[in-house]
Amino acid sequence: MKLFDEIPVERPATPLLDTIDTPAALRALSMVQLLELADELRAYLLYSVGCSGGHFGAGLGVVELTVALHQALDTPHDRLVWDVGHQAYPHKILTGRREAMTSIRQYRGLAAFPRRIESEYDTFGVGHSSTSISAALGMALAARTQGKQRRVCAVIGDGALTAGMAFEALAHAGHVDANLLVILNDNEMSISENVGGMASYLAKVFASRTYTTVRESGKKVLAHLPGALEIARRTEEHMKGMVSPATLFEEMGFNYIGPIDGHDLPRLIHTLRTLRDLDGPQFLHIRTSKGKGFRPAEADPIGYHAITKLEKETATSAPKAPAQGPAGQPPVAPRAKPRKYCSVFGDWLCDMAAVDKRLIGITPAMREGSDLIRFSKEYPERYFDVAIAEQHAVTLAAGMACEKMKPVVAIYSTFLQRGYDQLIHDVAVQQLDVTFAIDRAGLVGEDGPTHHGALDLSYLRCVPGMVILAPADEAECRAMLSAAYHHAGPAAVRYPRGTGPGTAVPDHLEALEIGRAEPRRRGKRVALLAFGSLNVPAAEAAERLDATHLNMRSVKPLDRDAVLEAARHHDLLVTLEDNAVAGGAGSAVNELLASEGVRAGVLNLGLPDAFIEHGKPAELLRECGLDAESIEASIRQRLDREGQRE
Repeated sequence: MKLFDEIPVERPATPLLDTIDTPAALRALSMVQLLELADELRAYLLYSVGCSGGHFGAGLGVVELTVALHQALDTPHDRLVWDVGHQAYPHKILTGRREAMTSIRQYRGLAAFPRRIESEYDTFGVGHSSTSISAALGMALAARTQGKQRRVCAVIGDGALTAGMAFEALAHAGHVDANLLVILNDNEMSISENVGGMASYLAKVFASRTYTTVRESGKKVLAHLPGALEIARRTEEHMKGMVSPATLFEEMGFNYIGPIDGHDLPRLIHTLRTLRDLDGPQFLHIRTSKGKGFRPAEADPIGYHAITKLEKETATSAPKAPAQGPAGQPPVAPRAKPRKYCSVFGDWLCDMAAVDKRLIGITPAMREGSDLIRFSKEYPERYFDVAIAEQHAVTLAAGMACEKMKPVVAIYSTFLQRGYDQLIHDVAVQQLDVTFAIDRAGLVGEDGPTHHGALDLSYLRCVPGMVILAPADEAECRAMLSAAYHHAGPAAVRYPRGTGPGTAVPDHLEALEIGRAEPRRRGKRVALLAFGSLNVPAAEAAERLDATHLNMRSVKPLDRDAVLEAARHHDLLVTLEDNAVAGGAGSAVNELLASEGVRAGVLNLGLPDAFIEHGKPAELLRECGLDAESIEASIRQRLDREGQRE
């Protein structure tokens, strides 16, 4: 295996890979050529991700597995289902998308995850984890019902086996007659420690054709002897269980093989060919290294989970002149350096923990993403990473709240969807004091529709007793977190990915008043009622239109007085939110006006009734009509229509 120390900035020579446009071409190669192909695939993966940015370490770790799967299976007739789409970049390269890889995660480029509409080789769309076994089992049972001969394979890894859904699927799959192969890519972000040379030796035996033949033939012979078959089964089970984690999966009904070296391509191919021809549920446990073949990623698999686009070196540009104020006035003072919202949260969590010993921090495997790194080190006894188990995270918090603790659940908007029933049934119904710090709200960018936080205002607003706050800047984020924390009941602060507009963050922990809007500009005819991050384009549009601008701050409860006053003094109310219009903050304004019998012109601007594709947030906001220019244009168009009616 060729090792790399740097990401190539120029396209590497890949003469063999360049001939592979479909897996069928790969199956015609010799073993020597397959080994060469794996090296070229790893080199091209490094180059393409360097060009585009994106998920990195997991793909490097499954290069050999991807080659082996497409060599041993007859894809796309045989179904290959990837879990945690981070692993699927090599798969995309080998299935006709090689030259488009540099567009991955970019506006109108390839998606960051497998998508059924993108390729017939992408059999199931993923983005969230732990879905592969359920989906693959559904495909296998469908094939059995249809009388079709095909192997269905689920590849699960990168921590995805920590979720309860995966075990629910395993429990079902082991007790139905379906030809299903589950591959656990154990890259040390998952379940087991290295079990040594004896396990490796036994894996060779368990995966051999000789062993399989003897095993199946022995069953037929022993079946005629009373009790002998059960004795043989227990003997085999105990022999495996002494040296491998086989017992768990065997008890679930799987034939367990492994662990084997997931970077040993010849052995992988041999094992997969053997398992391909066996009936019933099979479980192959492989060991891989995340970031394999790229030394920096092997040394820091978490840090190299994903990388940003590498920019080629350019000449240093001249320093910018300081911003000038109006004639005769001093230069405009620079704003504070913008801070990431997750960083604001991480600091607030530590500061609040220092003054309140009841605070507990909980995250479902998002320590780095939600910036709980400092908290986990300073307060390890109050930090709980529950792995990829969002449902458990929410109910765990509920249990802690029952005992007078103050749990804070740090979770992405899109992942909270998985714990929605628990939020309603276990937290809200009981009015428990749980604070939700909801990161990645709104349009997150390059990860696309599976990761956009486009629905949280809609699905939270209908929950009785729920408080929902949306900060316009970094300082408000800190003050709102304190407000939500001190609120006696379930409360959420939802904030976007990335940096704020550059508002200085205070050191104190004073809470912002819940349910009180902030007037930011007084104008005529039009009032812009902006929620969260859309206050930035709202301010610009309000200046151009000479309109009133209200930073609404609180989605639930609404500032009733501010809305009704705006309706009395303006011809048109415009609501702005980075959430679906259906059921969102604008709908709350509509409902308030209707309940009060107020007839007012209202224009609701937000995300359309569609799943938004991937791209940079600025590109997507423009596409959705939520940048300043588009907001202004929509308002002028509405005013023109109203004028024509008069």
